[in-house]
Amino acid sequence: MNGSFFAALPSPLWVLGTDTNVGKTWVSARIAKAWLQEGSVTYRKPFQCGVSDDEGDASDLASDLWILQKTGAVAEAFASFLAPVSPLAAAEAEGRRLDLDAALAWCKRSSEGRLLLEGVGGLMVPLTENRHFLAWASDLRIPCVLVARGGLGTLNHTLLSCEALMLRGWRIEAVVLNPGMDQSFQAAEGNAKVLRRFLPMRVEVLNSESDIENERT
Repeated sequence: MNGSFFAALPSPLWVLGTDTNVGKTWVSARIAKAWLQEGSVTYRKPFQCGVSDDEGDASDLASDLWILQKTGAVAEAFASFLAPVSPLAAAEAEGRRLDLDAALAWCKRSSEGRLLLEGVGGLMVPLTENRHFLAWASDLRIPCVLVARGGLGTLNHTLLSCEALMLRGWRIEAVVLNPGMDQSFQAAEGNAKVLRRFLPMRVEVLNSESDIENERT
């Protein structure tokens, strides 16, 4: 994959994941960098969990916002929580409750340049007692890129996630397998070929192992 793929993605756009720790923020940063070649970018993460260091103290370095700020994008969060758990569990641990109507209005605000939004965890992570992320975000009617691992289990997780999205009327611009998260570089290409036989949208593998190592250094 090269920068032209990311640059051509529409705005506004969600970056969603089949699960937690699949690399949504890394893909968001790649998209932001490509978009910034043509103008301003605003990145919004409505629900930010796990904003803490190993001792449990608040830490900007643990925040996805910090990663996106490094690209030059305007980075914003609606609600941030210390614990690296679901927004529902994190809010309850802090004696808080999410106002989902306010979060929706926050996402709809006008933005500086192109607008990139990132989900939290997997598609159906609980936000409040009776509403999960996918049900809430579907009201925005914004297309998405779906990020998945490259290796074992990704076929099932990706197909289930795509079906859930499509049944709610989402436009999926592409599925991006991210083998850097589970070191599944050899398996990812084969899994992408299988997914292309089942899915109507574009399926891509994010970089080779050497490209990923170069970006980390």
